[in-house]
Amino acid sequence: MGVQFQYNKTSLQSLEKNLKMRVRALPTIKNKESALRMEVKRAKDDIKRLEDEVEQRIAAYDKMLALWGEFDTSLLKVDDVKMSIKKIAGVRIPILEEVVYTTKPFSLFNSPNWYADGLTQLKELAQVGIEREFSAQKLHLLEYARKKTTQKVNLFEKVQIPGYEDAIRMIKRFMEDEENLSKSSQKIVKSRQLQMKEAEL
Repeated sequence: MGVQFQYNKTSLQSLEKNLKMRVRALPTIKNKESALRMEVKRAKDDIKRLEDEVEQRIAAYDKMLALWGEFDTSLLKVDDVKMSIKKIAGVRIPILEEVVYTTKPFSLFNSPNWYADGLTQLKELAQVGIEREFSAQKLHLLEYARKKTTQKVNLFEKVQIPGYEDAIRMIKRFMEDEENLSKSSQKIVKSRQLQMKEAEL
C-alpha cells in the first residue's frame, strides 16, 4: 500500500505531519516491543519451572501409587480461583490471587493416617497446575501483543516512514520544477517583450 498524495502544499504539510508523528512514535513502540520480548522470555521460564515442578510432584506420587488407590478423591474440591488483572507493557494479564478449596470432613481415626498429608500434597499439585495454566495464558497474551507490536515497528520502519519520505521528496521536486518552469517562462516572456520593444524603435 503506497502513500496517497497530491502535488500541492496541503498534501505536503499533511505528509510531513504524519511522518513526524510516526518518527516520534517509533522509539516508544520499539521500547514496548523489547519490554514485551523480555516478558515473553520470563513467562516461558516460569512455565518451564512450573512444568518441572508438576513433573517432580507427579513422580513423587508415583512412588505412593498403591496408597493413592485407597484415597477418597471426593475429599478435596477446587471451589474458586480468584484473580486480578495487571498491566504489563500495556497488556492486560490475569494474575492468580488465590485458589479456594473445599475439604470434606473425614474421620482421622477411621481414615489412613497419611490422608492429611495427602490432602496437602493434592492442594500443592492443584496450585502448581493452576499457576501453570495462568502462566500459559499470560504467555499467549504477551506473545500476541509482541507479534502485533513487531508488525507495527516493521510497518513504520520499512513501509510508512520511507513511503512518506519518498512522497515528500516527490512533491518538493515537483513544486521546485513548477517554480523553475514558471521563472523560465517569465524570463522568456520578458525577453520577447524586450525584443518587441526594440523592434518598434
